[in-house]
Amino acid sequence: MGFYGRFRYTLTFMQAMAGNFPEKIIVNDALPSWFHCGRCNALFEAPIGKLENRVCSKCGGIPCLGDEVSAESANPSLFAHARTAEPSKQTFRKRKKSHLFLKLGVASIAIIGLMVFAGNSFKQRHAPAVAATPVSDAKLRALESDSALITDAMPQASATLAGFLAATTPEQRNQFVLAPIKTAPKMAAFYSNNPLVKIDPATMKITQRAVLNLPHTEALETTWTSTDGYKIDAVFVKEADEWRLDWNHFVRYSSYPWPLFLSGSGPEVGEFRLLARQRLADERKAADSISLVLYPPRFGSPIETGQQSPEFLVLKNSQEGRQLDAGFVTEKAGKRAFGVKLPDENPGGLIRVHLKVRRSEGDAGRKFEIEQVIACHWYSTTEPGLVLPDQPAAK
Repeated sequence: MGFYGRFRYTLTFMQAMAGNFPEKIIVNDALPSWFHCGRCNALFEAPIGKLENRVCSKCGGIPCLGDEVSAESANPSLFAHARTAEPSKQTFRKRKKSHLFLKLGVASIAIIGLMVFAGNSFKQRHAPAVAATPVSDAKLRALESDSALITDAMPQASATLAGFLAATTPEQRNQFVLAPIKTAPKMAAFYSNNPLVKIDPATMKITQRAVLNLPHTEALETTWTSTDGYKIDAVFVKEADEWRLDWNHFVRYSSYPWPLFLSGSGPEVGEFRLLARQRLADERKAADSISLVLYPPRFGSPIETGQQSPEFLVLKNSQEGRQLDAGFVTEKAGKRAFGVKLPDENPGGLIRVHLKVRRSEGDAGRKFEIEQVIACHWYSTTEPGLVLPDQPAAK
């Protein structure tokens, strides 16, 4: 049995189940098609051809719908619906579930957001009011003041340094320094024993700057580098409405070259700006004195030092000992004198000291003694700029 025969057999069986039989059903593979009568709704077999040549075998009339019936061409929409009806229901259910989960998720997020908002609002309403303290206000004013001072001072300070470096004699340089009349004889003596370092101002570039809170005056500390390899820190102090260079700090002023002084040359007492290192600090905690050695600094190279000195012993309960102790404590804490906000350029563990040293000759040989610790910094002021330990009570 061919395809059409099987198809006719199936349709006949369906008609039988529905109680609607065609009057004449011939199972013959030679007849290619069955037709549907639009008048009586019966199926009948007829040869393919024009509509007027077909006659319904049941009602005897010409069908109003007379086209060949095939598996899907009879009613494509019906077959399409039959193929897709069940998946459509499943898709609808899936979409319905998907929309349900989406709505639940959105609702959950909204509820959580409302809870957080309500909690924050409650905290803000019931949190104690934090008023601006006088300390924070003072810090803010200090920052604004420091910024204004730097903005005002830097052009003049830069011009001062450029003029100082461009000058070729101590007399010419003197016009750019702090307290020029008082400093002039010191400059003359210093440059008679030390070379006049020449640096082209055009090679200098500023890298750091900060306000230096010296007592009774405005000051600015800066750091510069040059293409020649120099690294210099320069302090400028406002004097008579001019920003002048702190020359003592700039050259690390000493009244006599330290190496020559140690060798026995020069005056018995000298004023020096040196670097100090404490010896055996942990081992000597119980001792009544501080052991330290001194080094001369190298101009333009803060990480290098000169030759180490002999050992110096300073009583801890003396004024000198308390200043040195404060200097080492400050260095260990990563801070600096007068609270200047610039990093310490010294080699690790060393502090800057300004002191007077006495040299004596005796039967036991040459002896050195720290006569006075003027300060644990190199600025021109003698103010300590550090918090000193309390003076121990007299026994």
